[in-house]
Amino acid sequence: MDYEKELNILKENLEKAKNLKYKAEARLEQLNQQENEIVKELEQMGIKPNELESEINKLTAEIQKLFKEANDLLPKDLLEKKG
Repeated sequence: MDYEKELNILKENLEKAKNLKYKAEARLEQLNQQENEIVKELEQMGIKPNELESEINKLTAEIQKLFKEANDLLPKDLLEKKG
C-alpha cells in the first residue's frame, strides 16, 4: 500500500470537504439575509411572518369575491344573445 498516495488523497478530500463547507456556510448566510429582508418587508406591509398563510388565504378569498362580483355585473342577457 502506498501510504503517501493514500495520505494525498485524504488531504485532497479534506480540502474538498472544507470548500464545500465554506460554500454551504456562505449560502446559509445569504439565505438568512434574504429571510431577514423578507421579514422586514412583511412587517412594513403590516403582516406578521407567522400570519403569512392566513394573509394569503384572506387575499385569495378577496380576489375570488371580486371576480364573482365582476362577473355578476356583466349583462348576461346581452352576452348570451351575441354568442
